[in-house]
Amino acid sequence: MEIIPAIDLIDGKCVRLTQGDYSQKKVYNQNPLEVAKSFEAAGIRRLHLVDLDGAKAQHIVNHRVLRDITTHTSLVVDFGGGLKTDDDLRIAFDSGASMITGGSIAVKNPETFIRWIEEYGSDRIILGADAKDGMIAVNGWTETASIDLMAFIADYRTKGITQVICTDIGRDGMLQGPAIDLYRSLLRQFPGLYLVASGGLSCIEDIFALREIGVPAVITGKAIYEGKIKLEELRNFENNF
Repeated sequence: MEIIPAIDLIDGKCVRLTQGDYSQKKVYNQNPLEVAKSFEAAGIRRLHLVDLDGAKAQHIVNHRVLRDITTHTSLVVDFGGGLKTDDDLRIAFDSGASMITGGSIAVKNPETFIRWIEEYGSDRIILGADAKDGMIAVNGWTETASIDLMAFIADYRTKGITQVICTDIGRDGMLQGPAIDLYRSLLRQFPGLYLVASGGLSCIEDIFALREIGVPAVITGKAIYEGKIKLEELRNFENNF
C-alpha cells in the first residue's frame, strides 16, 4: 500500500482546512520544504501537494514551492489546485511535478482534461473526484456540481483514467475515520482502478482498515500534523508491508 502525505499550501505555508472551509485554516509550518524533507527522511516516496491558493484563484499560484520541493528532495510529487489551462499544466510539469491531479477542470472543461489524458498519459494525469453526499464538488470544494460520483468516475474510466484520488469532504480534516463503505463500493464497481483514498484518517489503524479492503494508496494530512499518526509508524508500515 502506498502512503502519501499531503501538504496543502496557502500563502506558501503548510496549512490544513476542515471540510475544505478556507475560514477554518490552521498553519502548521511556515516552510513546506522542511515538512517535505521530514517525510522523505521517514522513507516516504510520494507527496500530494495541493495549491489551495490556486484552487481559489483558478490558476496555478504556488509553483515556486513545488519547484523547491522537487529540486531539494527525491519525492515524487503529484500536484493539484488551480490547473485550468495548458500554461498551468506546463508550469506544473516544468516545476518538477511528476503527476497532476485535475478535479474542477474535469467537470467544467472536460475537453481540455481529456486532451491532457491523451497527450500525457494516465500515468501522469490523475482524476480528482472530491465528493460531498455522493456528489462531485469543485473549485476548492466551494461549490457542488450536479454530478454523481460513481457516474463521474465511470465516464472518465472510458476516457483512459486509471488513477483516482477520492476525497469524502464530509470527513476531511475531521479525524473521524475514512469512508470505508464508499471506498469498498468504488473498488467493487471499478476493478483495477488505482484508488487513492483521502479524508478522515485519524490513526494508523485507519490505514490498516483501508488496506484490508484492498485500497492501493492513501493520503494522510491532518492526522500527521496533529500527531495522531507518527512518521515512525509510517516508516514501520512501509517496512513491514
